[in-house]
Amino acid sequence: MSRRIRVSKNMEWQSFRLNVRLALKSDIIEEIYSILSEIDSVKNSWKITGKLLPQTIERLTHSVIVTSTGSSNRIEGNRLNDEQVEALYKNLRIKKFKTRDEQEVAGYLEMLELIFDNYDNIPIRESSILQLHNDMLRYSEKDSRHKGQYKFGSNRVEAKDQSGNVVGIIFEPTPPHLVQKEMQELTGWYEWAVNESGKHPLILLANFIFEYLAIHPFADGNGRTSRLLTNLILLQQDYKFVSVVSHEKLIEANKADYYLALNKTQSSWKSNDEDISPFLLFFLKIVREQSRAALEILASDNIEYLLSEKQLALWQWVGAIEERQFSRKDAINALGFPPRTVESIIKKLLNMKKLERIGEGRAVRYRVI
Repeated sequence: MSRRIRVSKNMEWQSFRLNVRLALKSDIIEEIYSILSEIDSVKNSWKITGKLLPQTIERLTHSVIVTSTGSSNRIEGNRLNDEQVEALYKNLRIKKFKTRDEQEVAGYLEMLELIFDNYDNIPIRESSILQLHNDMLRYSEKDSRHKGQYKFGSNRVEAKDQSGNVVGIIFEPTPPHLVQKEMQELTGWYEWAVNESGKHPLILLANFIFEYLAIHPFADGNGRTSRLLTNLILLQQDYKFVSVVSHEKLIEANKADYYLALNKTQSSWKSNDEDISPFLLFFLKIVREQSRAALEILASDNIEYLLSEKQLALWQWVGAIEERQFSRKDAINALGFPPRTVESIIKKLLNMKKLERIGEGRAVRYRVI
C-alpha cells in the first residue's frame, strides 16, 4: 500500500463516527483514566509475579469457564445453575443435550474453552464473528436456521428475567439490510484503531462491544457472542487475569446497571452528539472489579492457589484428618501416590511452613502448623 493511500485511510477512520465519539467529555476523563491506571497496574503485576503455578491457573480457568458460561446464558434467561453447568462440562464429549438450555450452554462452554486456548489465532474480523456465532449455536436446535448468518428480520434488544420473560425493551438496533455494511465498518475501524489510533485498548474494546450490541447483527445470541468477544479481546490485549476471574459473573450480578448503561448510551446512538460514556464507565468498572478480584488471588496467602493438583490433594486429605498429623506411609496408603511423589509434596509443604516435622527416623510424623 502506498503512503498516500495509507494516509487517506487514516484520515477516513479518524473522522469515522465510532472514532469521533471517543473524544470524551472533560468531566469523565479523570475518572476513566484513574480506573484504567488501576486495571493496568494489576495487568502488569500479573505478568511479572509468576506466583501462581500453571496447574493452579488451569484449575481456576476451569472454574471460570463454568461460571462464565452459566452467568452469560442466565443473563439471557437460561435456567441452568453452575452445578448443572459443571456436570454438563464434565460430560461434554457425549454430545447429547436434551433441553434448549443444555444445548445453549454446551456451545458456549466449547467456544469459551477455545478462546482461552487459541485467542492469539482468532482475528477480530467479520468472518471470525460469524464463525464464532455459528459454533456457539452448533447444538441449539431452535437456532439451526440462522446460526452464523446475519438476521433476516428486525429484532430488539430486550431485558429478560430469570424465567426468560421479557421485562423491557432496551433499544431498536440496525435494520437487517444495513447489518453487513455496519459490521464491516466496525471490524475495519477496530483493526485500524488498535494499530493506529493510539487510544487505550480498553476504551477501544468498550466502544467495539457497544457498537456490536447496538447493531445486534443476529436473530439471537448477540449478548452471548459479545461476551465471548470481550474475553477474546481482553486476552489478546494481554489482560491475562480474565482467565481466573469471570467478567460474565460480574455482569450477571449487575444486570440492571448493564441494561441501564446500554439504554443510556443507545439514546444518543448515531446522533450528532453520541455519548459513549455510560457504557464505557460501566464496562471499565466491571473490568476493574475483575482485576481487583485477580489481585486478591495474587495477594492471598490461600495455599490452594499455590499448589499443584496432587499437592492440593494431600493438603486437603490431611486437613480432613481429625488429629491433623500423619506419617509418610499414611499418605501413600490413603492417596495411592508413589513414595517419591509423597516425599516431594511433604518437602514443599515443609518449606512453605504449612507442616512441621515431629520425631526422627522411621517414627517421623508431620503435623499441620
